[in-house]
Amino acid sequence: MLDVTQDIHIPDGELQWSFVRSGGPGGQNVNKVASKAVLRWNPGASPSIPREIKERLLVQQQKRLTATGDLVITSQRFRDQERNRQDCREKLAHVICLAAFLPKPRKPTRPSRSSNAGRLLSKKHWSRRKALRRKPLED
Repeated sequence: MLDVTQDIHIPDGELQWSFVRSGGPGGQNVNKVASKAVLRWNPGASPSIPREIKERLLVQQQKRLTATGDLVITSQRFRDQERNRQDCREKLAHVICLAAFLPKPRKPTRPSRSSNAGRLLSKKHWSRRKALRRKPLED
């Protein structure tokens, strides 16, 4: 069981693991041992996370989603399979925590009077500078 937060727990039965040869450190051993961990999890079919977190997760992690809706996370940082597997679990927990965080809604504000005046002053300054570059009009 993967404990993400106090309320969100993902059972191990929902996670699909595969292991392939890693391109990371390991010398000659890297050619013999499948130490890269690949985690596949379908958040759309998972009853473990609430709907609103699921929707934010699918929007935030579009690049990691397959056509079938699986979220793919890989790790090849370590030489052994078990540490790469643990790293994948940590990455998944981090991704879900990011989706669980509800961003504060933006309050629309108007520019202040002084910032507006400064902007117009700056526009006049550049306008004058460019006007000096032009050739004078002949009558």
